[in-house]
Formats: sequence, C-alpha cells, structure tokens
Amino acid sequence: MRVNGRELHVADTGGDGPPVLLGHGYFLDHTVFDAQADALAPRWRVIRWDAPAHGESPDADGPFTYWDAARDVLAIMDELGLPAATIGGISQGGFIALRAALLAPDRVTGLVLMDTEATACDPEDKIAYQGLFDALRAAGPVDELTVPLSEQLLGDDVHAASWRQRWRDRASLPLGETARCLLDRDDVSGRLGEITCPALLLWGSRDRSLPRDRMELLRDRLPSATEVQVVDGAAHTPALTHPGQVTEALLTFLT
Repeated sequence: MRVNGRELHVADTGGDGPPVLLGHGYFLDHTVFDAQADALAPRWRVIRWDAPAHGESPDADGPFTYWDAARDVLAIMDELGLPAATIGGISQGGFIALRAALLAPDRVTGLVLMDTEATACDPEDKIAYQGLFDALRAAGPVDELTVPLSEQLLGDDVHAASWRQRWRDRASLPLGETARCLLDRDDVSGRLGEITCPALLLWGSRDRSLPRDRMELLRDRLPSATEVQVVDGAAHTPALTHPGQVTEALLTFLT
C-alpha cells in the first residue's frame, strides 16, 4: 500500500469486525502478531504493517520520525475506510501508537502497549544501540552480533534461531533512516495526560530492553490505563513468544 509517498506492506484479515492495528518492534515484522490475527479474526479485523526497512517494506528515503510513522498509520486507516480503530504495538509499534493517539485522539478508540515507552531513547541505550548498528553495518548479521540480539528480543525461545536465519537471508537490515529515527526519537511523556482512551499495558518479565518502570510511567500518566500486566517468562516480544497469555489479555481488553 502506498501512503504519504511511502510503500508499506500491510496485512489485513478483512471482515466487518472492529479494527485493531498492530505494529511490530525493531528488527522484526508484522508476523510477530500472527497468533493474535488468527485468534481475533473474524470477530475483529486485524491489520498489521511492516515499518520502513522491515519485512516487505523498503527503507524510508529521507528524514523520518515516529510522528511520520503515526501519520502513515492514520493514512492506512484512510485507505481502508476506517474512521477509528484500536491501535497498538510492541516497542516501536507502541511509540507509533502513542503518537497516533496524540495526532488524532478521535480516531483512536483504544491503545495496546507492549514493552514500550513514551520517553526518548535512554542515553546509555543510545550508545549501546549505536555500537550495535555500527557493528552490523561493518560485519553484517554474523552470529557474534545476532545471537545476543535475538536473545534480547526473544529470549531463548525457538523463534530466536528462526529470526537469526531471517536476518542472514535479508538483503539489508534496518540500519538507515529508521535507525536514526529510533535513536533520536522525542519524549512524549509530558503529553500522556491528553490520551484519554483505554490503554492495555503488557510487559515481559524477562525484558532486558525496557525496564518495567518505563511501563509504570505509562500506567501513572495515561488516564485510562490498566495496571502493567506481566507476561511471565517473556522477553521483549511477548506476542510472538507467549501468544496465549497476550491473546487472552487482548481479548479481555477488546471485549
């Protein structure tokens, strides 16, 4: 689908059910939500997309921010004729969902926020990620780099090995404009009080990418947020590695 001058791969279960748009985390793609799409459809219409430089979407060809990504999500809704939807995601998918709710509060009926935050990239994290990105640019997706990356995102789950192979098979990794977007994102935590729709908060108990207190900040500042629901044993991508727990929480929230 072409939106705002960008090509984005969009997966849509279709149907007449209430729409739910879900965005994946960095280095992954829309397939992390396969289990949720299967479980929710056709009662809900589940729409997932590949962010620029991920999955089947090309990289952004110029300066790009998560505000731009949020506008892309709203444009996807326009293309599909959806006046409003529940929007959410994991990590960067959550960054985008929060900004979509700030841009168009009347179009976001609920938020699903998994292992995500509202603040800018932590300075220590920024140094670490920049080092990883530089190493990947220089050496490519070698095991020395991708094994710890896959374990950070997915734990020791069987999916980690599968994703390492997918990174090896890709012509390129998301190391261009989207990497700068991740590292240089702005802080929207001071505006969370503007978002009044219900918000489901989920966090993996073994998430080494995002400490729990960043999710608790969302709980404290979003007026209609749930408590932080802990997905026991999950790392940074619970929808993929612990689909049963995530799907159950999502069904309860949507119902």
